[in-house]
Amino acid sequence: MAQDDSGSVELAGTSSTAVEHPAEHERLGDPGIGVVVADAPVNPGFPAHRPRVTDLDPKRNRQAERTVFTFFYLSIAGSVWAIAAYMAFPIESGNISDVRTSTLFIGLGMVFALLGIGIGAVHWAKTLMADHEGIDIRHPVRGTEETRERVIEIFEEANQESGFGRRTLIRNSLIGALVAFPLPAVVLFRGLAPQNEDPVKELKQTMWAKGVRLTKDPTGLPIKASDVTIGSVFHVIPDGLNDAPDMLDQKAKAAVLLMRLKPQDLHVSPDRKTWNYHGIVAYSKICTHVGCPVALYEQQTHHLLCPCHQSQFDITHEARVIFGPAGRPLPQLPITIDDEGYLVAQSDFHEPVGPSFWERNS
Repeated sequence: MAQDDSGSVELAGTSSTAVEHPAEHERLGDPGIGVVVADAPVNPGFPAHRPRVTDLDPKRNRQAERTVFTFFYLSIAGSVWAIAAYMAFPIESGNISDVRTSTLFIGLGMVFALLGIGIGAVHWAKTLMADHEGIDIRHPVRGTEETRERVIEIFEEANQESGFGRRTLIRNSLIGALVAFPLPAVVLFRGLAPQNEDPVKELKQTMWAKGVRLTKDPTGLPIKASDVTIGSVFHVIPDGLNDAPDMLDQKAKAAVLLMRLKPQDLHVSPDRKTWNYHGIVAYSKICTHVGCPVALYEQQTHHLLCPCHQSQFDITHEARVIFGPAGRPLPQLPITIDDEGYLVAQSDFHEPVGPSFWERNS
């Protein structure tokens, strides 16, 4: 080891410059960006192709084809089963056992419809489609015209290898299964509306009427104006709702939120001056977007929030929409008090409740 005048130390037998060993490393591009080690593992490539039994035995090939389109036909049968079950097991009685029976058989039909498509498609790919391995190099930019023409050729080759254009039974049964599968959902949508009533007319009218008391949900206890303090909020239903034979249907239309603000915080239209009572206001709880329950009240900002799609309504400005997809303000319920000091409705809502679709029919 030697030391020069500057104090630098140099090991004996070495020079001051780095010694390169090309046999050990081969550098690509700028040093430090990438290093290819000389003893890196070699790409072993694809393993030897192993033919399947369906590739060697024509009888097993035909058997696999029959299995595939049988599953697709099973899917079609499952879709038809679900539709038939919807008609054969009605739930209009309201009996919980009828609801369970209908749900069971409709669900089983939809399970068979979906499983038939899934199992059939997997079995088709595993036993009949070509299973040769291949490499597809991805390019970050648009390919050349030759490359694009090659893509078209690949699609044609895929059609030949899969047999989609040649195996007509499989193809037609798959198309039939895909067409039949959504039909139960289309039929079930019919059950969302009243069976023998005009849904537009039903949503225009609720249980609220002149003199109907506002009661707490779910107890049905009437509410006095003196019970409603500034900043408080009540979930409200009309008096007598709990005894209605179609209680759930009526509640879905008549549910209301009751709040009390300082009267000076309210910006009231001339035709709504008598709709509140000393700052107590009542608005429909049904969001005007898709009908979700608007149940989150911000006391400081006086905003109502729908948790489904984040529509926000400003109570100080007659529940106008300030954010979100809702198309119109929440309908306001005109209220006052009776001789005993209980809050009562002055009338029904003056516009349809719920999603804005129904407003187009008003």
